[in-house]
Amino acid sequence: MQRSFHDQEPTVADSASVDPTAVLVGNVTVGEEATILPGAVIRGDGGGEVVLDARANVQDNVTIHADAPDQQVHLEENAAVGHNAIVHNATVGEHSLVGMNATVLDDAMLEPYSVVGANGLVTEGQRVESETLVGGTPAEVLRDDLDRDATLFETAAHYTTRVEGFDSVDS
Repeated sequence: MQRSFHDQEPTVADSASVDPTAVLVGNVTVGEEATILPGAVIRGDGGGEVVLDARANVQDNVTIHADAPDQQVHLEENAAVGHNAIVHNATVGEHSLVGMNATVLDDAMLEPYSVVGANGLVTEGQRVESETLVGGTPAEVLRDDLDRDATLFETAAHYTTRVEGFDSVDS
């Protein structure tokens, strides 16, 4: 479902895949071949902006919110946000992964090829360096030697091809 907010409407690339149960509100831009799965809520309201670059992946029940005029959520190319995660006014770098139930707070920055482990809490303004895995509450470095060729960095690409198999079934 796409909804306007104060005359701002979501913009979705023709090649993107947005599940009909996902909700996009306001200033949201969805790039080419991006995937948004069931139950996701993506809100660019209150002047905030949400940008999903090409092949970004937002999984089931994720909440993404940009809520102030100077705030933005940016999922760069091939970034993936896992089931039930929250990203609020933050940047997720290309090929990065936010694990299931993780939270990334205001002004945080995940550099390219970084990972937030399941249930991790990236606090306000925290920077996660490239090729680093963080986890815990608050998030701390667990590994700083991740291989950029690891399959975990292909999560978004996996969903780009997988959604082609989803078909609507009338009940």
